[in-house]
Amino acid sequence: MTDFSTLLPHLTRIADALERLAPPANPALDLTAADAFVWHADRAWLEPVPTVARVEIDLLHGIDRSKDQLVSNTERFAKGLPANNALLWGVRGMGKSSLVKAVHAAINAKAPVDPAQRLALIEIHREDIPSLPQLLSVLRGQSRRCLLFCDDLSFDAGDTTYKSLKAILDGGIEGRPENVLLYATSNRRHILSRDMIENERSTAIHAGEAVEEKVSLSDRFGLWLGFHACDQDTYLAMITGYAERFALTYPPEALRAEALEWAITRGARSGRTAWHFIQDLAGRLGQELRLS
Repeated sequence: MTDFSTLLPHLTRIADALERLAPPANPALDLTAADAFVWHADRAWLEPVPTVARVEIDLLHGIDRSKDQLVSNTERFAKGLPANNALLWGVRGMGKSSLVKAVHAAINAKAPVDPAQRLALIEIHREDIPSLPQLLSVLRGQSRRCLLFCDDLSFDAGDTTYKSLKAILDGGIEGRPENVLLYATSNRRHILSRDMIENERSTAIHAGEAVEEKVSLSDRFGLWLGFHACDQDTYLAMITGYAERFALTYPPEALRAEALEWAITRGARSGRTAWHFIQDLAGRLGQELRLS
């Protein structure tokens, strides 16, 4: 007969070893710990972000109308007034994600010091979209107003997770919590790839209805903001704005000529191209760039 009393010490040591190997438990939710967080779906954890990598809103040129609309929408949400989920779509490098982060900072700059009265920016990664219902259940009932941010949102053929996003935007029994708003960026106006939509046209019995179902995903964002390629004057205004902001002393004509050459070699004029040029120029001048 087995003497279990002799096994107990061994079992205890094994249990202790397993406990040491187990990952530490997530800290309790504290939405006042920071102004920004990253959602980790695998651990159902909101990780505080002490410092957000962002550009000041006054440095974003060529998108004035989109800037004004997003600021106005976000201000209403911060005050507890009706506001729309927003889709920022268009060409790469024109400041879609930069604008979201800049608007969040600008709104909070006018808010009280008390974290509970400031907007919390929560980034959710594209691959974690299926966990949105879980995240909303965490945020539902919290007093702090939360701005969810998903960068580079898009769906390809065979990806059905877009259906969970549709339900969150304005469907489902519970609906979106009043303290939560969603801002997403995408290079595609309808978020879904053209191949995905065309495939439905060619294979569905009721092709029009199938396409409508997918296109309606972007329709569920109440606010659409388009970002388009900028012209040369706007691009140079970005360069000049950055140079002045960071006190980069450089001959104006040389700055203009080198900035244009930089854009030509990259085949694009955009805010991102302008920023990369400024980084190169600052490095050559031996100066640091501090955004905040």
